[in-house]
Amino acid sequence: MPGPRDLRSARTPEDFREGVVTPNPLVSVIMPARDAEATLSEAIGSVQAQSVSSWELLIVDDASCDATRRIAEEHSIKDRRITVIASDVALGAASARNRAISIARGRFIAFLDADDLWMPEKLERQLDLMRRTGAALSFAAFVRQSDAGRERIKRVPNSVDYEHLLRGNVIGCLTAIYDSEKVGRKYMPEIPRRHDFALWLEIVKQSGPARGLNEILAVHRMHSHSLSANRLAATMDTWRMYRRCVGLSRWQAGRNLAAHLIQRLFR
Repeated sequence: MPGPRDLRSARTPEDFREGVVTPNPLVSVIMPARDAEATLSEAIGSVQAQSVSSWELLIVDDASCDATRRIAEEHSIKDRRITVIASDVALGAASARNRAISIARGRFIAFLDADDLWMPEKLERQLDLMRRTGAALSFAAFVRQSDAGRERIKRVPNSVDYEHLLRGNVIGCLTAIYDSEKVGRKYMPEIPRRHDFALWLEIVKQSGPARGLNEILAVHRMHSHSLSANRLAATMDTWRMYRRCVGLSRWQAGRNLAAHLIQRLFR
């Protein structure tokens, strides 16, 4: 989907000539970034450390007020696989991701936020899983790390189908990879939250179960503003996503929301 006119790429068309940027990267990594100067370099480094080298990293600076854009552009100068897309107005995570997806050149679309990290074998392990199983969507276990340094492992099932996914999102966005050759170029609905959950549901409904790898392949760094203070708002966003994006009836949405909340108690 086309992006807003105020978006501009830090790269010129000439930068994509053969020998400067891989003409056909295997994976496009989508990274929205807003006021992420403290963590961005580490997140980028975890992509650069991947055992799979055929990737492009699309960083969308979402109207940052700090040095995020400068840091991203410095990295793009040193590594031509990195492209920076800048916006002078705040788009929000869904729109920022969609802008990057719209220009992605890789067959596989992967997601990593600017404050999260990947293990070096992350792409290799999941791409191998997708090749072996024919899955259009894969995901993996990861570690949730709080501001205070407390860690909790988020284990995942080997497979999840549409009906089970409706009852609770087991797919962490920082681990998700989808195959655009199998499902086409897919975008997230432009809602404040649960846009990633809505996309996984769309893909699984279309192409069958997503495959999970119960190996820790990423680190999700949680911040205090995203924890219990937003639980009620997150619940309401899940309800709205069920109704508006998935098209569930009130009864279906209520049943799945209840299952979703029960599942969260045991996470």
